[in-house]
Amino acid sequence: MHKYEIILYWSNEDQAFIAEVPELPGCMAHGADQQTALLNINDAMEFWIDRARELGRPIPEPKGERLMFA
Repeated sequence: MHKYEIILYWSNEDQAFIAEVPELPGCMAHGADQQTALLNINDAMEFWIDRARELGRPIPEPKGERLMFA
């Protein structure tokens, strides 16, 4: 289990819950309910990290603090 912050919200456009990981650019998943979106984002994080390793790209360390939004 990864310790990255996950932002979860409802998208009217997609008619689904969206889960995003701001510290992993482009890492997002969706689901019909909150639980499914959270399960899917865990798979997406695994894929993101595995792919970054394959490509030799840096993997950000979890910041362990809440991101600030204006």
